[in-house]
Amino acid sequence: MPSSIAVFCGSREGASPAYAEGARALGHELAKRGIALVYGGSRVGLMGAVADAVLERGGRAVGVLPHFLQSREIAHQGLTELIVVESMHERKAKMAELADGFVSLPGGPGTMEEYFEIFTWAQLGLHAKPCGVFNVAGYYDPLIALFDRMAGEGFMTAGHREIMLTGATPQEILDRMADYEAPPVKTFLTEKRT
Repeated sequence: MPSSIAVFCGSREGASPAYAEGARALGHELAKRGIALVYGGSRVGLMGAVADAVLERGGRAVGVLPHFLQSREIAHQGLTELIVVESMHERKAKMAELADGFVSLPGGPGTMEEYFEIFTWAQLGLHAKPCGVFNVAGYYDPLIALFDRMAGEGFMTAGHREIMLTGATPQEILDRMADYEAPPVKTFLTEKRT
């Protein structure tokens, strides 16, 4: 089981109350299992909801925030630790360094960019950490279908398709992450061509 998980999620709460409820449920489950939260450091949206939930149950919440966002007064002031970095690139690298696994809650383009990068790093063998998608209220159904399409159309091996772990509850996604084994590293020399 990972000892720390980076959570990618929206800086907004989204249209459905289910999204914030899911963020809080994930935060509570992380704290219950003694898993530290690593996230983007904001007090707003789903980011604030997951951090507040971890903290209210006595868990550890570490935020990583670029200084230009701190100056916009969105930094969460009650975290266990807030790490201020220079850029978005440095933020992602620091989160990846601190985390033993990754979970995406609902979010927008920034959440997708973070998830796709960390997934690609796993596919390339740059890390062997689990990459989960918490599919709150079916939010990620289209993304899951897209990954299935990528594999079906030959743009991803079946083994690499399995990097995307999914779950409809915090317990389900965290249990799947605990059992994760990374696939073999992709190479064009050893990959069977069809």
